[in-house]
Amino acid sequence: MTFNIILSGVGGQGILTLASIIDIAALNDNLFVKQSEVHGMSQRGGAVQCHIRIADKQIYSDLIPEGETDLILSAEPMELLRHIPSLRKKGWIITDSSTFENIVNYPDKHELYKQIKTHWHHMIINAKSCAKDLGNSKICNMVLLGAASSKLPVKEEKIEAAINYFFREKSEKVRQKNIEAFRLGQKKAKDFTEFVY
Repeated sequence: MTFNIILSGVGGQGILTLASIIDIAALNDNLFVKQSEVHGMSQRGGAVQCHIRIADKQIYSDLIPEGETDLILSAEPMELLRHIPSLRKKGWIITDSSTFENIVNYPDKHELYKQIKTHWHHMIINAKSCAKDLGNSKICNMVLLGAASSKLPVKEEKIEAAINYFFREKSEKVRQKNIEAFRLGQKKAKDFTEFVY
C-alpha cells in the first residue's frame, strides 16, 4: 500500500502543521512516511505545498508521480486546482470554500467551485466558518484534517493523538480547541452532501 497526499494553501494557513501531524500519526501507526515541501513564505500569502507519501513498506522518493495522488487537501480552492493534473482518476479533493484573494485577477469563486465539482470525489467545506464558530479562525486546518481523516490510511485515533503531541507545549485549551476542530471536520464530512453557495 502506498497513499499519496498533496497539501496545498498559502503561507499562514497551517499547511506545514498539517503535514507534521499526518507524519506523526502515520509513524505512530507503524507506517513509512516521506515528505517534501515547497513554500514561498518570504511573504505571508505565498504558495505552500507538501507531498506526503505513506506506505506499509520503505519509500524511496518523496515526490509523487503525476497522476498518482490519492488525496489533495487544500486550505484554498485556487491552490487546489494547480495540483489537479497530479490526481489519480478516483482520487479525492477536499478544500475550504474560503478564498485567499492575494492577486488582482483572482478568478470568480463560483467558477472555482464549478471546476472542483467536475471531479467525482470532491468535498468543499466552509472550514473558516466552522473555525470561527469554535472561536478561533486559526484552526481551519484542523477542520479540514477532520474532514479528510476518513480518507487517510491512518487510524483516526492516531491523528487525534498526533494533534495532542504536536501541541504538547501549548495550553490544554489550545490542544482541546484543535481536537474540537478536528472532530467538527469529521462531522461535516459525514454530513456533506453538496456545497451550497
